[in-house]
Amino acid sequence: MINYNPQEWFTFIFRIHKADTVKRLVPMFIALSIYSAAIAWLELEFFRLSDNAHIKNITAMHGLLGFVISLLLVFRTNTAYDRWWEGRRQWGALVNTSRNLAIKLQCMLPSGHAARRYFSHMIPNYAMVLKDHLRGEFHPLKLEGLTEEEMGHLHSGEHIPNQIATMILGKVNELYRQQVISGDQLIILNNQLESLTDVCGACERIKNTPIPFSYSVFLKKFIFFYVMTLPMGYVFGLGYLVIPMVVFIFYVLASLELIAEEIEDPFGKDANDLPMESIAGNIRKHVQEIL
Repeated sequence: MINYNPQEWFTFIFRIHKADTVKRLVPMFIALSIYSAAIAWLELEFFRLSDNAHIKNITAMHGLLGFVISLLLVFRTNTAYDRWWEGRRQWGALVNTSRNLAIKLQCMLPSGHAARRYFSHMIPNYAMVLKDHLRGEFHPLKLEGLTEEEMGHLHSGEHIPNQIATMILGKVNELYRQQVISGDQLIILNNQLESLTDVCGACERIKNTPIPFSYSVFLKKFIFFYVMTLPMGYVFGLGYLVIPMVVFIFYVLASLELIAEEIEDPFGKDANDLPMESIAGNIRKHVQEIL
């Protein structure tokens, strides 16, 4: 995730960062420039169409459809941002749940009890494996406090966060059987542990439910045909200046679509995705400070 100062206007204008859509669209800029120049040459030089040519009236279509494409892009970007913000809310809930669970265990467990060290490793481990799970990865070397047997069991499982949550709940129930914690305390801890799985399920819902395919395809086709017909009518009023105009309009429309594509899956490694590595690291730091 890019950290920035929103008050630095000139820095934003003149700096090209890794996620800038300009770099991704450069090949299309070149192709559109050639296409627009070809249309302008054909209409002005080859066919020598007059200002009374019917094709000039195609600009009326752009005026009518401009409002429609604006509404579609607003809906597209808002939907993508809602997914990004919901993902951030869920990881904020994971931070709070991890801290609350650690604080409750700190108060319930006797001083110096071996389970303190166990939970100080396992609670942050859940955040680590959830991050990898959402990215389709698994990095066992980042986990702490696991025996070789437990690590081998994780390798054989498909849903690592569920297995870590099961280990934590199993340890809590073991403490209850040993009468280290009471039944009321078990219920309190069980509610916190359920919250971990709730966060995992919400994140999986965001990741595994993309924008409907037909909607995404239609919007891309709409932008393509809208831009490709622009030089046909506007060339009579702008001449060869239609080339930069078409490129700029395409940049605005396509950039909004690319931004929406990037943030609709907030759990990846793109520049504007959630800083899950940093959040998971902070969970480990704070939980170990508490316990």
